[in-house]
Amino acid sequence: MSEMRIDILTLFPDTVGAVLHESIIGRAAKKGAVEINCVQIRDFTENKQNQVDDYPYGGGWGCVMMAQPLKSCLEHVMAAAHGKRSRVIYLSPQGRPYTQETAKRLVRDYDHLVLVCGHYEGVDERFIEECVDEEISLGDFVLTGGEIAAMAVADSVCRLVPGVLSDEQCYIGESHWDGLLEYPQYTRPEVWEGREVPQVLLNGDHEKVEAWRRRQQFIRTRDKRPDLFDSFVPGDKDERKLYEEVKMLTGGAVLSGQVGCRRAAEEDLPAIFQIVEEARAGLKKQKVDQWQGPYPGEQHFRFDMERGECFVLLYGGEIAAFFTLSAREEASYAAISDGKWTEGMRSAVLHRCAVAEKYRGSGMAEKMMRFVDEQALAMGLRCVRTDTHRKNKPMQRLLRESGYRYRGNLQVTVEPGHDTARQAYEKIIKLRK
Repeated sequence: MSEMRIDILTLFPDTVGAVLHESIIGRAAKKGAVEINCVQIRDFTENKQNQVDDYPYGGGWGCVMMAQPLKSCLEHVMAAAHGKRSRVIYLSPQGRPYTQETAKRLVRDYDHLVLVCGHYEGVDERFIEECVDEEISLGDFVLTGGEIAAMAVADSVCRLVPGVLSDEQCYIGESHWDGLLEYPQYTRPEVWEGREVPQVLLNGDHEKVEAWRRRQQFIRTRDKRPDLFDSFVPGDKDERKLYEEVKMLTGGAVLSGQVGCRRAAEEDLPAIFQIVEEARAGLKKQKVDQWQGPYPGEQHFRFDMERGECFVLLYGGEIAAFFTLSAREEASYAAISDGKWTEGMRSAVLHRCAVAEKYRGSGMAEKMMRFVDEQALAMGLRCVRTDTHRKNKPMQRLLRESGYRYRGNLQVTVEPGHDTARQAYEKIIKLRK
């Protein structure tokens, strides 16, 4: 006996059956995990014309489906499903909106669903009152019949039945399973029309991949479905912390075009300083004692530009981020403690980087880190070293997701009067085959 039986009462059984007996659901039906029957309502009429509809009492447009053929059809399928936990559902624009939670409830509480497809101007209200357990709607719009809605409900329910999909992991991370949208998915090639797969997915660190995916779920839900994001209830302290962190991100921009990178010029200074001030305010809000003094100032960026070490990212004709990458040794890095750098590697040093507030949470930071790799390789260097404040969790996460490893602790001297303790990170860039 199958795990789930679904009977669809319809005027178009061949059309509905052709769709539901294909692909994954069709294969599941063949091996007995589910049973889907599409039953012709017209076969249960009581007149020679096989009439299933008539004019409405009180006048009006169109015709209404008659109660008798529907009731007789329902009695037929209920007799064949004796002993099962049944639920009769009428697909109607007046029903409650269908959600993933509804699908989970139907799988959990029932092993027999009867999906009634209306047509014309609807069905006789007396049938609904007498025979229907609940009404379901796909949304606030009207279809010409209930068949499309029935197929959507049947598909979404069947894929949750054990044995239909290869593993429950196939659906528990998907959109709406726990109130969030699904994370982005990628496949080969690694670079397509200039767009690269996020570096964190290429490093083989499953823990980092899972952390990145969960964070992307929060960001996507916040940007695409703020109603779901606002109503989401974090499950534990760590999830609450991530929720609040993502909530603070602006996330107003969605990248849909190419991002460019070039060496910074003097005319870029106003835009760079604007980003610096935004970053300074953000760090202060997070109570991170970094960039809270005069550093970085105009003299630092002019110094970088004179040596061709300052770069800006361009998007839509404006500066979206900046970074400094130098091949010169950093004096303070020689005094690393509680760890050590990789020996025998000449390195580039990443300094002074930030993303404009409007692009935070858009993926611009990840783009910036890829350009850092490209510039380091252009210098003939495969090792990049950098540092950040021990409380700057967003930057630490970005570094880890970009392939950097924590190497120890440092003391910097650029901000006298402020916390000079920093965490050291290093990345060995993998050469593409």
